[in-house]
Amino acid sequence: MSVEQRHRLILRQVRDRGSARVADLAEALGVSAVTLRRDVEHLAAQGLLTRVHGGVTLPAEAPTPRAGALTVGMLVPTAHYYYPAVIKGAQEQAARAGARLVLGISRYEDAEDRAQVRQLVKDGADGLLLTPSRQPDGSHVEWLAGLSVPAVLVERRAEPAGPAATLDAVASDHAHGAYLAARHLAELGHRGLALVAYPSPTTPGIRAGLLAGASALGLDAPAEIVIDRDRIDEVVAGVLGLVRARGVTGLLVHNDEDALTLVRHLVAAGVDIPGEVSLVAYDDEVAAFCSPSLTAVAPPKEEVGRCAVDLLIARLTAGAAPVGRHVALLPELRPRESSAAPSL
Repeated sequence: MSVEQRHRLILRQVRDRGSARVADLAEALGVSAVTLRRDVEHLAAQGLLTRVHGGVTLPAEAPTPRAGALTVGMLVPTAHYYYPAVIKGAQEQAARAGARLVLGISRYEDAEDRAQVRQLVKDGADGLLLTPSRQPDGSHVEWLAGLSVPAVLVERRAEPAGPAATLDAVASDHAHGAYLAARHLAELGHRGLALVAYPSPTTPGIRAGLLAGASALGLDAPAEIVIDRDRIDEVVAGVLGLVRARGVTGLLVHNDEDALTLVRHLVAAGVDIPGEVSLVAYDDEVAAFCSPSLTAVAPPKEEVGRCAVDLLIARLTAGAAPVGRHVALLPELRPRESSAAPSL
C-alpha cells in the first residue's frame, strides 16, 4: 500500500467514524504506530485532520456541505437492462435534494469501473453511488480503500468480511424475492422446483433464497441449471429432462430475457406453460410482454436508487459521521399467466 493510499484510507476511516484512535488506525492499516503518527502529522499539517490525545478527529472548522451544492457520481454496469429504473430513482431523488447526478457506465468491465470512478471524481463528484461490474472481492480492497470521497454500494452485497463491509449499502433482498417465488409455487401445489439462472452478482442470493424457501415450505430440494447463452440447446434439453423425467413442475428463471428465450424454446418443444410447467421470471423487466405473460419477481429498482441517494447525502451533510447502514429492500411477486396449479 502506497503512502497516498494509506493517507486516503486514514481520512476515510476518520470521516466515517468522526474520530479514531491512533492505535486502532495502525492496527487497521497493518502499520506501526510510528508510521501512523507520521501520516497523521502530515495530514494535520494540511488541515485535513486535527490531532487530539491518542487520536485524531476531523477539523472542527470543516464546513458541512449543503445537499443543494452536491454532485453525485453514479457508476452502473449498463444503462440498458435493470439499471434504468435504478438510475431514474436516483435522479429523481437527487433532483428533490437539489443535487446533480452524473453517470458513468462500465459495460461490465473491471478496468472501466475504476476508470469511470476516476473520471467522476475528477469531474467534481462529492460522493459516489457504486455498482461494480461484479461482487466486490479481494481484488477490490485497495480500490475501495483508496476512494477519496464517500461511497454507497448499490445492488451489491456488503459482506461482513468483504472489502465493502464498512461502506453504506442498499440492495434488493434477492433471497427474499426467490422465497416469494417458492412460496407462490408451493401455494399453487408445486413440489418439484428448479432454478434456471445465468451467472450474475444477483444469482447467489436468488439461489440461497430458493433453497431456504423450499426447505421451509417442505418442498423437494430444487434442481439447478446454469444458463450458457452460447449453448442454449443444451440448456433447453436439461430443462426438458427435469420437467419430463424428474417431476419438476415449477421453474424460477433469472433473468427476464433468458426466461423469454426459454419459453420460446419450450413451447417449440411442445411444453404447455403453465399446464405442464409453471414459470416465474426474476427481474420483471420484460416479463409482461411474453406470451403467455410471465409471473415475475420485481425488485424495487427505483426505490433502491432513491435510497442510495438518501444514504449518500446523509453521509455527506451530517455534522457528525452517521452510523453506517446496510439497507435491504424487499421485492414483490407479480402473478401473471405463466403460473398455475400443476396438472394432475
